[in-house]
Amino acid sequence: MNIKLIAIGKTDSKQLQSLIDEYVKRLSFYVKFELDIIPDVKNVKNLSEAQQKQKEGEFILNRLSPTDQLILLDENGKSFSSVSFSEELQKKMNSGIKTLVFVIGGPYGFSDEVYQKAQGKISLSAMTFSHQMVRLFFIEQVYRAFTILRNEPYHHQ
Repeated sequence: MNIKLIAIGKTDSKQLQSLIDEYVKRLSFYVKFELDIIPDVKNVKNLSEAQQKQKEGEFILNRLSPTDQLILLDENGKSFSSVSFSEELQKKMNSGIKTLVFVIGGPYGFSDEVYQKAQGKISLSAMTFSHQMVRLFFIEQVYRAFTILRNEPYHHQ
């Protein structure tokens, strides 16, 4: 199985990007992982919130293949512990999914079309994090999930 994370906008912080790169590198030992960054929508000042979500939604949907399974990182999604998330990933791998795609939306969330296409939603926390921080947190959790599945000494309970 391949795992892809789609996110809107580049990471401005060099330190944060360095940590993201480190976990992407670590993940490469376990799974084919791709971080796909969609450039920020142009002229957002001239767009309403709904128009911005619509534009971002079009970009997201254009990045998907028909066989991809789409999971949104959404505040109203299902919460997991690290262990239960690793079990969920194992189920997905066992089911024969070719590519599992997770998406971090823009500042206003997702368009209706993206919600309709999604096969699930995950919440990382009831708290709100910057979109740039969420990238690091999520990639680290995917890495942690694989170390849990392999009984490696990264995660402690």
